[in-house]
Amino acid sequence: MSQSPIVKAEIPSGTMIDNRYIIQKLLGQGGLGRTYLAFDTRRFNEACVLKEFAPTGSGENALEKCRNLFKREAKILHQLEHPQIPRFLACFEGDGRLFLVQEFVDGKTYSALLRERQSLGRTFTEIEVIQWLKNLLPILEYVHQHNIIHRDISPDNIMLPDGKNLPVLIDFGVGKQIANLNEGTTAYHMSFVGKMSLVGKVGYAPREQISLGLCSPSSDLYALGVTAVVLLTGRDPAFLMDQYSLEWRWRSYTNISNDFARVLDKLLADTPRQRYQSSKEVLADLEHFGQFQVTSQSTVLDLPTVIEEEAQRGVTMRQPPNQYPETTVSSARSSSSQQQFPVVKPQPQPQPQPQQSSLNSAFIQRCQQELAYYIGPIASLVVEETLAETPHISHYQFVEFLAREIPDASAAFEFRKHLFS
Repeated sequence: MSQSPIVKAEIPSGTMIDNRYIIQKLLGQGGLGRTYLAFDTRRFNEACVLKEFAPTGSGENALEKCRNLFKREAKILHQLEHPQIPRFLACFEGDGRLFLVQEFVDGKTYSALLRERQSLGRTFTEIEVIQWLKNLLPILEYVHQHNIIHRDISPDNIMLPDGKNLPVLIDFGVGKQIANLNEGTTAYHMSFVGKMSLVGKVGYAPREQISLGLCSPSSDLYALGVTAVVLLTGRDPAFLMDQYSLEWRWRSYTNISNDFARVLDKLLADTPRQRYQSSKEVLADLEHFGQFQVTSQSTVLDLPTVIEEEAQRGVTMRQPPNQYPETTVSSARSSSSQQQFPVVKPQPQPQPQPQQSSLNSAFIQRCQQELAYYIGPIASLVVEETLAETPHISHYQFVEFLAREIPDASAAFEFRKHLFS
């Protein structure tokens, strides 16, 4: 006769746990338990995360399985000391419940950040996502060097702490240590983690992980690639994959350089052997084109800087065309940031003719005509100034510069689509 399911009640706010932690509120819950925000009374009421492991299975067998998962996560977190991974603080058991204590990350998940952007008709740009990947890949490299696979990477499990510019990887609850690495390990080694370990978020986890319970470092890289595509397109993975061929169809929902698209395609390869095998490989490819030329000198833009500049530009771009100052486009672009940075008025210089650009004159003319449809006669000034500032700009970068002068995001998308169709 089967035993009744064990269902632990939610811990009320204000409850003292282990004579130390005061529960503040519930942060979330799943099949293995709940996560609470708590204050540590022995550390000047410092905020922390209290993870309660309470399975909804049956009897002692379920509790023992949960206890094993609990010990595994505690062991994993205890090994990891990285500034972009929440610190492991303590673990204990009491009243039939298992608790793990972690550093509290005060910030927003990338799911929340993406929703905020979508409410403004925007998603993350190519420049931002490239820099975001450069900031995250070293974390995965560190984790994989410790023979750990996260197995649950998604926008929900990556956070941007308030006031900081580096993302944080959270929730190692389904992390798995790779067993027997020294026994017959190859470059394509995969660990069979058993029937109980068929975990991961559908749409983000690769097929071998969801269907077979097989995982490797390339499994995490696949999930990271899916997350990058979601940030670029603002679309759910299920919407971006053909339901019949099971092939990715994300390119039509964003407009990025071919080099970066090739990196994402390799991250998203269905067969593990065809993917990148390490974070270092991805970083090496990103370094070839991840620096964006905004002037004659290269400038690497970090994520918060890009976000701030985009927000400032959004205010400028929502003005009607007749409100643009009768000066150069470069001065119009910098007007929203004059309070933060001194503006040096450039000396008058002769404007270079479009023929001096490395771009084809017919393509330049076509871009100007398309842009005029959206912003009016000022398009000619925008084109001339863009060519003057960046005479050796690529076709893709030229279109991107012009698209940013279109206030409406959907109209900007159509502009790009017409020019690259």
